[in-house]
Amino acid sequence: MRIAQVAPLYERVPPVLYGGTERVVSYLTEELVRVGHDVTLFASGDSLTQAKLEAPCTRAVRLDPTCQDPLALHVRMLGQVYQRAHEFDVIHCHTDYLGLPLSSFVSTPTVLTLHGRLDIPELGPLFRTYPHTPLVSISDVQRQPLSGVSWARTIYHGLPLDLYPFQPRPRNSLLFLGRISPEKRPDSAIRIACQAGVPLRIAAKVDKVDQAYFDARIRPLLHHPLIEFIGEVDEQQKRTLLGDALALLFPIDWPEPFGLAMIEALACGTPIIARRRGAVPEVVHDGVTGFICETDDDMVAAIHRVAELDRATCRHEFEHRFSVQRMAREYVTVYERCLRASRSAAAVITPPVVSPAVTHTARP
Repeated sequence: MRIAQVAPLYERVPPVLYGGTERVVSYLTEELVRVGHDVTLFASGDSLTQAKLEAPCTRAVRLDPTCQDPLALHVRMLGQVYQRAHEFDVIHCHTDYLGLPLSSFVSTPTVLTLHGRLDIPELGPLFRTYPHTPLVSISDVQRQPLSGVSWARTIYHGLPLDLYPFQPRPRNSLLFLGRISPEKRPDSAIRIACQAGVPLRIAAKVDKVDQAYFDARIRPLLHHPLIEFIGEVDEQQKRTLLGDALALLFPIDWPEPFGLAMIEALACGTPIIARRRGAVPEVVHDGVTGFICETDDDMVAAIHRVAELDRATCRHEFEHRFSVQRMAREYVTVYERCLRASRSAAAVITPPVVSPAVTHTARP
């Protein structure tokens, strides 16, 4: 199958440091190539892939200080994709709603995976304007705010089985991983760890938009002797931190669409202690691969019980539910279904009826 994978341009594919969507696009792309599909990846020029790379910019824009208008680069890329639509059997977009209008003007089907939150008022009317574009959700709970659209399937993220090694013997420390922002609640993570008396390592980036929050709310808490702030980490650092962690602390306070850090933790055998928000109940098997909590006190109690959980079971759950092989198979099933539907629709289009020519005979 000829597949176009269209990634956001904010991070390299795969990312150098933080970047969930681009990381998933990388895993999916490489697995599709491995099993024999003809894949073209539209992404930043510094991306690394076995697919054919088409790059509208030389560098990922988040780490490029010269980029002033990332949206212009995305519009240019999507124009290139749809100008070449006839070269592909399916176009798989990961760029939110930017490609929606263009998908209506080509016969090649577009599959659109939604990676972000959907409880934003302006999104419903927009997506309902294009009800025939098949959408993929990354959790069942993610799709709840959005009705009147064409949901193709929920497909959970997946990781290569050899990406994170299983670590049966962790250190006695907790890990907060990802991004410093109010909805991720790093302040709660710090408070919970201190109350439990267990060291906490914080491996997280600080975006410009969250710098004021970090300076005002988080930086003053980092002086506690139990807290170690590491900052943004690369893939190798993340492997070590996740494997060493007694548990991943995930005290989110927003409708998390999926939470890639959770399955990265499970791959290492590391249980998850999380607040019941968003996709957490779909990822964490409460009492088996972690504890699903509500209050800070619940999470403190869970920390004292987390050593009871079997880390080998966490790894088995990852292999069974969250492998890249499973993710790719499910996407191929969606591609094939959309391609069949597109061909069937084309087949039923009948040519216009042309009335036979009428010969007029002159009257005598």
